[in-house]
Amino acid sequence: MNHTIDIRSDTVTGPTDEMRKAMAAAEVGDDVYGDDPTVNRLEALGAEMLGKEAAVFVPSGTFGNQLALFTWCPRGTEVILGEECHIVQHEAGAASVIAGVQTRPIHAPDGVLTAEALQQRLRKRDLHTPATSLICLENAHSLGRVVPLEAMDAVRAVADEWSVPVHLDGARIFNAAAALGIEASAIAKRVDSVMFCLSKGLCAPVGSLLAGPKAFVEEARMKRKIMGGGMRQAGILAAAGIIALTQQTGHLAEDHRRAKALAAGLAAIPGVEARPEEVDINMVFFTFPPARDPAAAARIMKVFANHQIIINSPDAGQFRFVTHYWIGDAEAETILRASREAFSL
Repeated sequence: MNHTIDIRSDTVTGPTDEMRKAMAAAEVGDDVYGDDPTVNRLEALGAEMLGKEAAVFVPSGTFGNQLALFTWCPRGTEVILGEECHIVQHEAGAASVIAGVQTRPIHAPDGVLTAEALQQRLRKRDLHTPATSLICLENAHSLGRVVPLEAMDAVRAVADEWSVPVHLDGARIFNAAAALGIEASAIAKRVDSVMFCLSKGLCAPVGSLLAGPKAFVEEARMKRKIMGGGMRQAGILAAAGIIALTQQTGHLAEDHRRAKALAAGLAAIPGVEARPEEVDINMVFFTFPPARDPAAAARIMKVFANHQIIINSPDAGQFRFVTHYWIGDAEAETILRASREAFSL
C-alpha cells in the first residue's frame, strides 16, 4: 500500500498482489461466444455462492442493477424502491433511459421497506396508472445499514401476493452477510435476482455479477449485449473476481471492526456527533456542525490532507469515512489522530 490513506469509499481499493498475478496468468477466450473459461468459472462460482441458478459478469454495479430492471420490467411500468437507495440516488436516472420505467421511491428508514408501505403503493395497470413490475431492495444499504432478514421476508410475502419479482442491489451483500453472521445465500434466497460487486471491499479492480434464475440470466445476457456490455477476453478481469470471492470475503469483518472502533473514537471528540451503535458495516457517518461553514470545512480537509489522508468534503456538516482492506490498525489510528486535530473546537 502507498503512504496515502484514502477513506472516501471502499471503491478506492486496489487489487491485491495475488489478483495481479492471477490476472496476468488468466486463461481467456471470447466471452461473447461464451468460451472464456475464467469468466465461466467466475459466473458459476458466484451463482453457487449466492444460491442462484446462473450469473452473468458485468462491468459495474450500476450496470448490473440497470440490467436487472431492463430484463425484468416491460417499458412503461413502475419500479418501487426506497427513496435513499443507490438506484435512485446514484445511478444517473438510468432506469428511465435504459429500461424505460418509472421509479416510485418511498420512505424506507434505514433502508427498510415495510409491507404496509408496499401494500399502499403497489398498482395494477389501468387507464391512468402503470403496473408495478418490480420491487427493489438494497442490503447492505448504501447508507451503511444492514436490513434485517425479517424485513426482507415481509417484502417477499407482499411480492408473492402480487406476483411481482424482487431484485436486490447487493453491492455489499457480503458485508451484510458478515454483519449478520450468515452466508450471503441466506440473504439472496429472499429475492429473485441479485447484483453484487466484486470490487469495493473485495478489492477486484472491475466487475459485478447479476445472478438469478437461468432463464432470467439468459435474457439478461442478451440485454447486456444491447447495453454494450459484451466483453471479449474478460477473463483477465474475472481472474481477480474469483480471488475476491474465494479469499477476500473473509476479511470484511475486520473492516467492520475497525469502522466501529473508529466511530467510537470519533464520538469521544467534543463536538463530533457519531453513533457507534449504528455502524453495521464498514461505513462511519458522523456530523460536525461547524463544518457547515465552507471555511471550516476547507480547514478540516486541509488538516487531513496534511496527514496524507483523503476524505470526501462534508455534506451539510456530515462526513463519511469508509474502512477497507487497505486500512489496517495503524492507518485507523492515524485517521483518529488527524480527526482529533481537525475537529478541535
